[in-house]
Amino acid sequence: MMRARPKLVLFDFDGVLVRYSHERRVEHLADATGCSPLRVVEALFDSGLETEYDCGQVDTAQYLARLGRDLESPVDEATWIASRVAGYHVEAGVADRVLVASRRARVGVLTNNGALLPEAARRVLPALFPMLEGAVLCSGALGVRKPEPEIFRRALAHFGAIAQETLFVDDSPRNVEGARSAGLHAEHTPDAATLASVLQLYDLA
Repeated sequence: MMRARPKLVLFDFDGVLVRYSHERRVEHLADATGCSPLRVVEALFDSGLETEYDCGQVDTAQYLARLGRDLESPVDEATWIASRVAGYHVEAGVADRVLVASRRARVGVLTNNGALLPEAARRVLPALFPMLEGAVLCSGALGVRKPEPEIFRRALAHFGAIAQETLFVDDSPRNVEGARSAGLHAEHTPDAATLASVLQLYDLA
C-alpha cells in the first residue's frame, strides 16, 4: 500500500545517489601527489584524519594541511575534489528520480562527510544543481555523524521540517535505525532498484 507522501526527502550521498570506490579515490590522490596508495591510506584513514574531518573536529584548511604534510606534497581543494570525483560512479536514472521526487517534495542530502563534499557533489551530479544548493548537509559541518539521532534533529532544523513529515533513505541499516529513532520515516536503499521502489512507495515517482 502506498504511504503518505513526505514533505521532505533526505538522501544519503555515498551509496545512494552515487556509488563510491574507495580504491579509485585513493589511487587518484596517490597519482596526484606522487605517493603510494598505501601511504595515502595511512595518511587519510589509518591516522584518523578522515574521521576527524567527517566529525567536524578539524576544518578544511587544517585537514588539507595535515594531509599534505603527511604525504609530503601539497593537497589543495581542487586536488581533493578531483580525487573524490574520481571515486564516484552515477547509476543511470538516479538523478532523474531525484528530480521527479523534487517536484513532489523538498529534497536534500545528509551525508557522513567533511565540509568539502558539496563541491564534489556539484561536479558529479550537475543535473541536481542549483536545486541542491545549500541542501547538501555534511556531518563535518553539523558536528555529529549518522547514526546519532542528533544529526537528524539538526538536519530537520536546517530545513525547518518535522520528523513525521520527512523521509530519509540510506544504504546503511544502522543509519536508517538512527533516523527512525529520531522520529523520521526511513528506508534502507542499498541499490538503485530499491531506491526506485521506495520513491514509488512514498508517491514520489
